[in-house]
Amino acid sequence: MTGNREIDRKRIGADFFVRDVLEVAPELPGKILVRRFSDRIVSRHLIKEVEAYRGVEDLACHASKGRTERTEIMFHKGGKIYVYLIYGMYWMLNFVTGEENIPQAVLIRGVEKFDGPGKLTRELKIDNSFYGEDLASSKRIWLEDPDETYDIIRTRRIGIEYAGEYWKNREWRFVLKDNC
Repeated sequence: MTGNREIDRKRIGADFFVRDVLEVAPELPGKILVRRFSDRIVSRHLIKEVEAYRGVEDLACHASKGRTERTEIMFHKGGKIYVYLIYGMYWMLNFVTGEENIPQAVLIRGVEKFDGPGKLTRELKIDNSFYGEDLASSKRIWLEDPDETYDIIRTRRIGIEYAGEYWKNREWRFVLKDNC
């Protein structure tokens, strides 16, 4: 019983995500990503690197192409998981933020022990079954507040040259200072 109260005490609630992505994203590095596997083993990983994607106007954001079956969850109220497959082999883990019908998400680029978004989802066994999962109530994935604070650095997002000069130069990547 104590373990469940501990989870509830540290677990980040839905309200955290129902804010603009540019408020949520800089607060994610230093948070703890928790994954409970089907065998009940729980692993905790310090989030080290994230990127913000902000709405239909952001040409690097999937929502800029409109509301589709793939992006539907981005149009929901913040706190849901958006996963998608790239190169036919890597799942990308994102947390939806903001209000309903204002599509925003934060890509989790790296966590302690697993740098790179494809590697972290492979190691944490995150796939399409997580699409739409609620971070506030999920029994298999959630976020917790850490016991310490961290310094964060802002930089430009990576690998989005296709979005044009303005969007590729937005400093919407947030990284733990010791991770740079």
